[in-house]
Amino acid sequence: MSSHRIHYLMHVSFENPGYIEQWAKQRNFIQSYTRFYAGDPIPDITGIDWLIVMGGPMGVYDSTEYPWLENEKTFIRQCINEDMPVIGICLGAQLIAAALNAAVYPHSSKEIGWFPVHQTDAGKAGIFSDLPDTFTVLHWHGDTFDLPVGATLLASSNICRNQAFQYGDKVLGLQFHFESTPATLSGMIENCRKELVPSATVQDEAEIASGSRYITDNNTRLALLLDKISLLTIHKEPV
Repeated sequence: MSSHRIHYLMHVSFENPGYIEQWAKQRNFIQSYTRFYAGDPIPDITGIDWLIVMGGPMGVYDSTEYPWLENEKTFIRQCINEDMPVIGICLGAQLIAAALNAAVYPHSSKEIGWFPVHQTDAGKAGIFSDLPDTFTVLHWHGDTFDLPVGATLLASSNICRNQAFQYGDKVLGLQFHFESTPATLSGMIENCRKELVPSATVQDEAEIASGSRYITDNNTRLALLLDKISLLTIHKEPV
């Protein structure tokens, strides 16, 4: 018996799946990729079982510059309608929100660096139940979004309210970067350091680099979430 098929939508080379690839490999998932920056096509929906939507520096609303964004949002909605697991990271969470007809727009301030998020009561009672009430994560975003109708807010930060949400059982949007590894953290710093103008909500490069101490715990927390969603798919016979 072979495994479920997990597909990644990637918007830039340096925001890759990071730890998620390790998690999927350990569980014998078949992994495939659409690299929009390289002109890769969106897959046939019947050929995948999970969808992971990665981050990127562009905005959901930048479809003039990135015309594939419109087709991507349509595909995300189709995957949600097919009741498959759909996980969004940062821009990916915003794209899920947009696919569910919620507004995405610039936030009042950028949030870049290692800042704590706090669980909501719904998070504590649901999929985040094995996570601490408060935990520190990597943020790198200037946009935020309205909570989609029917979605449950799981976590907030002091800077930005909508940090994590769940829609149904298998759709999860994470505004922060649980998937970061030392390599992906270095890649984000290298490619996006122009955004690092220190303020109350933007840390400097040295402080962000020092946050690598949080990575192992956050990867473990992400594995807990993905494993919980995976349990909901075991009734589906792998290919």
